[in-house]
Amino acid sequence: MDPELEAFVPLFPRADLTDPVTERKSFAELAAAVPAPDTSGMEVEDHTVPGDPDVPVRVYRPHRAHGAVVWLHGGGFVMGDLDTEHPWAARLAAASGAVVISVGYRLAPEHPFPAALDDAYTALTWAAEHAAGLGADPERVAVGGHSAGGGLAAALALRARDRQGPPIRFQLLNQPGLDDRQETWSQRNFTDTPWMNRDKVAASWRHYLGGAPATPYAAPARAAELAGLPPAYVATAELCPNRDEDIAYALRLLQAGVPVELHQWPGTFHGSQAILTADVSQRQIAELAAALRRALAE
Repeated sequence: MDPELEAFVPLFPRADLTDPVTERKSFAELAAAVPAPDTSGMEVEDHTVPGDPDVPVRVYRPHRAHGAVVWLHGGGFVMGDLDTEHPWAARLAAASGAVVISVGYRLAPEHPFPAALDDAYTALTWAAEHAAGLGADPERVAVGGHSAGGGLAAALALRARDRQGPPIRFQLLNQPGLDDRQETWSQRNFTDTPWMNRDKVAASWRHYLGGAPATPYAAPARAAELAGLPPAYVATAELCPNRDEDIAYALRLLQAGVPVELHQWPGTFHGSQAILTADVSQRQIAELAAALRRALAE
């Protein structure tokens, strides 16, 4: 493990997601400890997107933005909201120059699949329709997310393709959760890795699926056909249970003719980029923003 990250491992709570309400409070406390980002170079506004139900979003609009990204937070499908994602959404907007539309989707287990995906699709449709008013090119709308949010972003790309919905320019997938089956080497062997391990991933999927069978829109790795999806950037952490399914998904995208950039970060673990003092974390965040900036500028 990267020595700059290893020193922080004892500080991470050993959450197991058995009590989502309690875990949400702990997650919010962790997010509150992240240094506040500088938002002086952008406008930050909360909106309510009409839908069934309405979906809260927070829009980060840098000056002279060219494109936009519908951004979906992590939290194992059961934790996270607009406030916990604020440090990361603001940093992504500042570093990429893109309008970031952070989505406050409904959480499991109270709202199992497809609630979160429905909310994400509502936000995507709104973003496409209102991009110009937000200062972004309607032809340059991306989707992205971290962890569970990365899985939702991949599912959103699949649904938009299959429904001939809003065109998506790019998908930015950071350590996404893509496969409920947990059959890869990393899922089977990473039973005691920091922050995210096999049992926690299993609990996350149980809450999200609510006992229903998984479909490709819940677990994108189950999709039989990946052709026609937007270009992707996929980032993985070495000590993350999701690692191997993410690499496999990137390879399948390539084999389907989809342009892919894949970066496996050595010495990292799931969510370790939150440790901002580490050099590798700074490089991870900078590269996510650079990949998005390049994709929306082309």
